[in-house]
Amino acid sequence: MDVSSSLQQQRIIVEQLRREAAVDRQTVSESCAAMIRYITQHEQEDYLLTGFTSQKVNPFREKSSCSVL
Repeated sequence: MDVSSSLQQQRIIVEQLRREAAVDRQTVSESCAAMIRYITQHEQEDYLLTGFTSQKVNPFREKSSCSVL
């Protein structure tokens, strides 16, 4: 392995580590609080919690099959 290519690879790794170190981080408690706030604000729009108003609105319903004999 060439010394210059090894040096170039190490520089690439160092740059990637610098980018990762610069990422803004939050504590777990802050993230959980933000998720809980989002969920409670949008729970009326969540079909898994409220269900569908009718079966026709449900995109996951079983399609009726019609067979001609």
